[in-house]
Amino acid sequence: MRRTSIVSLLLALAACGIERAEPERGATAQRGVLLEELTWVEAEAVLTDSAVVVIALGAAAKEHGPHLLLSNDWIMAEYLKERVLEAADVVVAPSLPYHYYPAFFEYPGSTSLRVSTARDLVVDVIRTLAAFGPRRFYVLNTGVSTLRALRPAADTLAADGILLHYTDILEVAAEVEREVAQEEGGTHAEEIETSMMLYIAPWSVDMSKAAKDYHPAERGPLRRDSTRPGIYSATGIYGDATLATREKGRRVVEATVEGILRDIERLRGSEPPQPHAMGGPN
Repeated sequence: MRRTSIVSLLLALAACGIERAEPERGATAQRGVLLEELTWVEAEAVLTDSAVVVIALGAAAKEHGPHLLLSNDWIMAEYLKERVLEAADVVVAPSLPYHYYPAFFEYPGSTSLRVSTARDLVVDVIRTLAAFGPRRFYVLNTGVSTLRALRPAADTLAADGILLHYTDILEVAAEVEREVAQEEGGTHAEEIETSMMLYIAPWSVDMSKAAKDYHPAERGPLRRDSTRPGIYSATGIYGDATLATREKGRRVVEATVEGILRDIERLRGSEPPQPHAMGGPN
């Protein structure tokens, strides 16, 4: 069956109230709350100054080679969000499907905001929620280039007395990644990311189209045209996706979840910065 047919079948089953299977794990009661499922009266009760607010960030349209969907990062972000919702006492705000992804423009379907727009998107969302009480926010980040907008967003919010932390997806499970990785290198749609998706959403992966596409001597955005400056990648892969396995993915995903939960608890125990005074005496 073609992958598009499988996706259509899953959507049809979901419409009938039949959910696809998730990776096995112990049953847990949900500890967090989804903001979007509350009334404003209920939201007022949970948006307190002690609350930790989590916002998942994952591209809903960004190339991930011929074997992974454009929505790869969105699927990953939503999965990780659900794991956090189960395990942590947090308020989970609606996810962000667009941000700063400048390295993929040459691959059809890929989208990106300007870095300043991506920064301001996060700042504006958090400022509006912070006005009701929360001072601690965590962006569950599944991107790499996104850090270039999240760092200045955190600095801007600190001036308002708001503390913003976020996931560094290359570091949160780096130790386990080093243990399982067999590829020479790579950071995009390769062995590690493909393995994670084989665990999170195996229906979204077509391993028959996985490839090795790795040119470590080059720098810059991915390029389909080998004559242009940047990293040539005919497939949109940077690394070796053929080495991916579900077991590698299980180890990396579970380490990622543990790392994110540690990040959140560290944030909960941190004091928000003092807001900067505006202006001065006349």
